Amino acid sequence: MADNYLEKKYDEYLERKAAAEKARRLAWKKRMDAYRKKLEEEAQKQEKADIDNATGILPKAGKEDKPTE
Repeated sequence: MADNYLEKKYDEYLERKAAAEKARRLAWKKRMDAYRKKLEEEAQKQEKADIDNATGILPKAGKEDKPTE
């Protein structure tokens, strides 16, 4: 009888351990996905800022840029 009791307790322990590990992995995945999303958004903002800055440096073609003859 003692063996059955110990086996049952050990099986319950393993189930709790597996559930805790699964919860830990899911939490890690959720944090990693959020971090990747944040990095992607920052990269897009930086790319947009780089494009805006590049277009501000280049002269715009207009009346004042055309040579007069």
